[in-house]
Amino acid sequence: MEITGGIKEGDLVLLWFDDERTYMIEVARGKRASIHCGKPLDVESWIGQPFGKKVVCEHGFGYLLKPTMEDLMMKASRESGIIYPKDAALLIMKAGIHSGSKVMEIGTGSGSLTMALAQAVAPDGHVFTYDRREDLPKNAYKNIDRAGLRPHVTFCQRQATESFAETGFDAVILDIPQPWEEVSVVKAALKGGGRLVSLNPTFNQIEKMAEELRAQGFILVESRELLEREILARGGKTRPVQRMIGHTEFMLFAVRPADEPAQDLPLIPETPSGTL
Repeated sequence: MEITGGIKEGDLVLLWFDDERTYMIEVARGKRASIHCGKPLDVESWIGQPFGKKVVCEHGFGYLLKPTMEDLMMKASRESGIIYPKDAALLIMKAGIHSGSKVMEIGTGSGSLTMALAQAVAPDGHVFTYDRREDLPKNAYKNIDRAGLRPHVTFCQRQATESFAETGFDAVILDIPQPWEEVSVVKAALKGGGRLVSLNPTFNQIEKMAEELRAQGFILVESRELLEREILARGGKTRPVQRMIGHTEFMLFAVRPADEPAQDLPLIPETPSGTL
């Protein structure tokens, strides 16, 4: 008998082992999953089981877990670098992105950030993601579909500095090498009070972008970098791990102020004829 709320055919399952090996597996009938500690597992037998179920293998055991957005991002199929969950979490909070938000992303890449944005705006918002290449976002399509977020994403193709058909965005995220080239067209597409985030790996890039934003009238221009270090929490011998996620991206934040209404020019009194 199938357990209500249990694993269903088509679900994604994160198979986790205590040696930190993980596998992202789509559940299907007749499917077998190869693992590192024994014979392939019968995936069909997971249907109806609850998430968190322990699975005994030939040389150990694992657990069937429901993937989080962090898992989906880190396991994304990729042909380019991805935005890490640590950066995506702060970005979404600082940009004020929530259910119902209308968000623009410039630089689709592999769609790792697109997934996080789509989850944040669902069920009532939408993400419009733009890329100049027609071939690169194929992985993004696959990653978004696998996460079940396709209804919340529109994929668009455009070249740098082209204007946008859509306007009234609450937030825009730029993940491109020369974001300063896009500031004027992005400003036209953003709502007054809308938030902008630019992601770049070098000081030179964020410096040039910050100056362009100020020149275009943006306010609250600030930049952050997050470093992530895992801690091994063990009785009597807790310590940091020797490897860490260090520099990934600088995040540059800014706000587009509302347009000021045009000021009427003061009337110049007419000079009576015959006078100077």
